[in-house]
Parts: sequence; C-alpha cells; structure tokens
Amino acid sequence: MSNGPEAMLALADGRIFRGRAFGAIGETVGEVVFNTAMTGYQEVLTDPSYKGQLVCMTYPEIGNVGVNAEDAESRRIYVEGFIVREYWERPSNWRSTMPLGKYLEQAGVVGIEGIDTRALVRHLRTHGAQEAVISSIDLNPESLVRKAKASPGLVGRDLVKEVTCAEPYDWDFGDWELGRGHVRASREAMRDAPLVVALDYGIKLNILRRLVATGFRVRVLPASSTAAEILANDPDGIFLSNGPADPAALPYAYRAIADVLGRKPIFGICLGHQLLGLALGGKTYKLDFGHHGANHPVMDLRTHRVEITSQNHGFAVDAESLQGRAELSHLNLNDKTVEGLRGTGVPFFSVQYHPEASPGPHDSSYLFGRFKKLVALFPRYGADSLDRIIADEAEVAAS
Repeated sequence: MSNGPEAMLALADGRIFRGRAFGAIGETVGEVVFNTAMTGYQEVLTDPSYKGQLVCMTYPEIGNVGVNAEDAESRRIYVEGFIVREYWERPSNWRSTMPLGKYLEQAGVVGIEGIDTRALVRHLRTHGAQEAVISSIDLNPESLVRKAKASPGLVGRDLVKEVTCAEPYDWDFGDWELGRGHVRASREAMRDAPLVVALDYGIKLNILRRLVATGFRVRVLPASSTAAEILANDPDGIFLSNGPADPAALPYAYRAIADVLGRKPIFGICLGHQLLGLALGGKTYKLDFGHHGANHPVMDLRTHRVEITSQNHGFAVDAESLQGRAELSHLNLNDKTVEGLRGTGVPFFSVQYHPEASPGPHDSSYLFGRFKKLVALFPRYGADSLDRIIADEAEVAAS
C-alpha cells in the first residue's frame, strides 16, 4: 500500500469508500465501472473506450509489472480515474520502465487504493454503474456525493469527438516480436496489399497492428468522415473501430455507415458493431453495469463454438429491433445480450467483443482472417461472399 494522503470515492447514490491516493493528487469524476481482467491494466488505462469512466480492477494486486511504452493501446491514458485494492509501488518485470503510480502522476490521472473493491463491485452489480468522484483534496462526503450527482453521465454524450484523430494517417506497424518490438511492414508487402479504411471512433493500436499483420494496408480516418470521404480513398474494405460512450449520440457516424453499406465489405468491433446496428435502423440501450474484462464467454450460434473474449462496453444492440435486417451471429452466455451481427444480403459482420485482445485471450483472432477473405472474395461474389466464408468455417468446425 502507498503512503499517499487520504482519498475518498463517493458514488452518486451516497455510498462512500475511503482509501489512500496514488498517482496524481486531485479530484476526478466519471461513471464508475469494474474490470475483471487479471492482467493488462496498462492496456485498460490507455484504451480510449474508457473515456468518461473511473475503472475499478477486481484483481487485488495492481502495479506488479509496472508499465512500458510497448503495451500502450493509444498515445495517452484515457480513464478518468483508477481504483484498486492494493497498489504495488515497486514493479518486478524485465520490460518495466516506470512504476504505475508515476505513470498516472505524469498523466495527471487520480487514483485511489486500499478500498474494499469486492464490496464496490457487489454494490455496482446490485445497483448498476453510476457516476462517482475520486478525490484526495476534498474529503467531505456530502460535497463529493453532490458532485457525483451533478455529473452528466454517458447517455447522450458524444465522447468520440474527444478521442478520434484530427487528420487521416497511414499505419504500417504489425505484431510484436521478442527483441524487435512492433514490426513495421515492408514496402514490398504493402505494395500489393488490399487497402482498409479504418474509422477511428477511439481505435486501439492493437486493432491496427492486427490489420497490418493480417496483410492489409491501413488508412485511418477521423470519426466525422462522410461516406463520400470514405469512398474517395477507394478502399477494398471498411473497418469500424471501438470507442467510448453512447452510440446513439453519433448520428453523423451511423448515417455515414448507412450510406456505404453494401458498397464495400465492412467489419465492426465494439462501438463499430453498435453503430452498424443503428445504421441498419436498429436500436441500442445501456446495460446495467456493462461488460469489462477478459473472460466473457460468447457462443457462435452457427457452430456452437464458445470463445472466451475480451470486452469493454456499456451499451448493447437490441436484437428485436434488427429482425429481418441482420442475422444474430454471436450471443453472450452470461446475460444473452447480442455479441455479433452478420449481414443478410449485405457483406458485413461485426462483434461486440475485442478479437484483437490486449488484454485478453486470442480465441477470436480468426475474425481478422475472415475479413481478409471477405475483401478478397467481394469483387467476384459480391453480397454472397460472406455466406461462402461462413459455410466454409462451419464445415471446418463440424469436422
């Protein structure tokens, strides 16, 4: 445990937790959620999808392996605050370049440790995710609860505009290799590779790396890009990324997607999956406490294969709202929420979870290969391309 000053976590419903500060000294507000991953706290901290949220890690010891530049999922920390049971100030890992507390301090991110995270998680599971305040400068419970209640929450907020890139850029780094780091693709490999335009709603770097490693050239466009701007790049495929907050607050994004549906193969992950649902005329809704972790079981409804998945989302697609417009492809085995969609007569597929992992298992990494096949077959088979791929996958699974 750190020797930091006293700190307090106050929830909007009046529940108070007392602990000690680590990271930056100060005060922060956001929706408090819990993450059940046992590893990968640096990837969690730097995932832009956590913009607007205070993250509580359920694993009790955090900080053991420090941090390093190679494990970041973006160029900065995006969580609003960090909550742990016990912070380890002295990391023990050969890749570590900095203690976690110093990393948070340099980024100006407020943390609290020493609270009963099990009690907090039980409270959130019972009463739902809610606005909260972490403070090491104001220790008045009544004052902090008022601040939490005054926080705007995530429903109806467009936080994508705060995490997307300002200008288009090309990406050419692939997977990480021991002794080499993230390997840059050669010019020869990129010359004949199909071009994917990736819409940046808060894209994780490992998604970009996986696309390159799969054999794509990647051009990243801002979230506000119109259909005309997307198609002006003459892409072979379109990728829709993860991102924060409420998909229904992004009409510019799902209208652009609606205008390119059927014209190019599309693959969506997380927020991109939700935006696809809205582009098809469906609806989304807020979950009670969301899915955040690296151990969520998901079933492929065609093969009945179960994948353990990495997840980070607080909203979901309403299955009933998409009847006749898309096929439900994957189902969450914990709460039966929608985890995947597949086009019917339109060449797209999407998943609510994170096949790129970081952190998490690699059970679903085959989806990048599926996208590569879809892009390759589309010029010849058009709308039938995905059906051919899915049938082949089901045949392999059955054998």
